[in-house]
Amino acid sequence: MRIALLRTPTGDQFARLEGSRAHPFDAAPWLGGREAGSAMDWRDEDLCCPVRPTKILCVGRNYAAHARELGHEIPGEPLLFLKPPSSLLGPSREVRLPPESARVEHEAELALVVGRRAKNVPVGDALAHVFGYSCACDVTARDLQRKDVQFTRAKGFDTFCPVGPWIETALDAGAVAVRCRVNGETRQDGTTAHMIFDVPTVVSYASRMMTLEPGDVILTGTPEGVGPLAAGDALEVEVGGIGVLKLRVRA
Repeated sequence: MRIALLRTPTGDQFARLEGSRAHPFDAAPWLGGREAGSAMDWRDEDLCCPVRPTKILCVGRNYAAHARELGHEIPGEPLLFLKPPSSLLGPSREVRLPPESARVEHEAELALVVGRRAKNVPVGDALAHVFGYSCACDVTARDLQRKDVQFTRAKGFDTFCPVGPWIETALDAGAVAVRCRVNGETRQDGTTAHMIFDVPTVVSYASRMMTLEPGDVILTGTPEGVGPLAAGDALEVEVGGIGVLKLRVRA
């Protein structure tokens, strides 16, 4: 099932997409929303960021080749950090390059959306707490990350967490392609099969530190090939079985 958040004349509304028709929900489906009302046509320009989390949790260096390309050791346990919800951005929108940074980079990722409250969840039960998956880009001011050591400023700017174009609930995330293209050129081309810590492990581990609430988002890490973004770039993040998140970059 493909779930989107659509901009409508009466306000933003979650809906199940079926071809060119959208079947609206009366609330976010992970909060118990149900289909209600008449189906309607939808267009790409109606798509909004499909998530409204209380928090965005990210896993750093979750692909060995990416850790090595940045000169880091492979972590022995998931390296967690947070991005603020104010960094969220919807499809077909613009990533803004902040004047504080001279090098902003793309990091294509598989994102998951929590469907049920999770606290101290065993690995074997973790997938039962996942509602679905989406495409995401962990946009990073690399120079500020190196300067600050910790990640808050480098990854927390407004527009630094694009997610979309929708949420796919029927996905086996064990071995799907994760790609990034800039101006049509492939920069990243990996697979979730190469993640150091898979989705169940990440969900279980994170739930030991903090309660994961329905609607929360977890970014699962990026494959090798990260690189710089420049004003005017066309940025695409593709995850197999989901679709393509298309963005523009501006100063």
